[in-house]
Amino acid sequence: MRTRTRQEQPGPDRGAPWKAEAGVFLAVAFLGAGALGAVQPATGVPTEVVQLTQFGPAAAVLAVALLWPERIRARLAGTVRAARDTAWAGPGRNHAGLLLLLTAPLIITLAAGACALLDGDARLTEPRSLAHPFALIVLAQLIGACGEELGWRCYLQPLLRTRFGPLAAPVAVGLLWGAWHVQVFAQRPGYAAGFLLATVAMSVVLGLASEELRSHRLLFAGGFHTLVNLGMLLTMDEEDGTVLPMALFGGACLLAALPWVLRALRHPRPDTPRRTAPGRIPAAPHGAR
Repeated sequence: MRTRTRQEQPGPDRGAPWKAEAGVFLAVAFLGAGALGAVQPATGVPTEVVQLTQFGPAAAVLAVALLWPERIRARLAGTVRAARDTAWAGPGRNHAGLLLLLTAPLIITLAAGACALLDGDARLTEPRSLAHPFALIVLAQLIGACGEELGWRCYLQPLLRTRFGPLAAPVAVGLLWGAWHVQVFAQRPGYAAGFLLATVAMSVVLGLASEELRSHRLLFAGGFHTLVNLGMLLTMDEEDGTVLPMALFGGACLLAALPWVLRALRHPRPDTPRRTAPGRIPAAPHGAR
């Protein structure tokens, strides 16, 4: 077990604790998303192409960076470039990104297939029938998804990971991510429950994948998010508040998360970060580059 160095000991001069960072991030993410959603009609940007609310978490990361610039680089380690922590050589480490991207169509296949089986209607949408060019929608969805994932998976997930375990951290992020979609709670309780199940399960998949990804986390997380959104757009009709499609989507996400959980339990990381001094990022293992 790695012992704390003198620099990692908590003290009154170490700045605000991790809870302050998380609090600022969540406040800006929620309020910023609400403000962006309110001004979207005036911008003329169609919600089918991209929802401006998706950039609320990115704005929250910017706010935290302005308040704690000395910490933001460590928090975002691995977002684009390789993180310093390269000591783990667990199975499939180099394939985690590919497995993550393959999990997205698995979720859509399970959800849409179950919905078609139970409802008797495949509800497939031809991309050319959409009101806007599909290539534009794909690009805009990827940009919007990266706006979300920069906050949830590239910032908040590593922040909570310094305090909680590899399962507890993504579960917490998934609950907060689900609660951030406040409009969902205006629907029926079953619909909201299915949605929360989906966000928690997908967050677990993304969180466990990030344990293995040392670089390009934003691209992989944004790609997964985009594939799920596009799959739902083309194969499901869950946005009208009907409980069954959303419940099946949540169940599909849960089933897709189980192999990731079992895989993590069979092959735990030997260098997983434990509880450290408040607001601190664990140092790289000795000898890591």
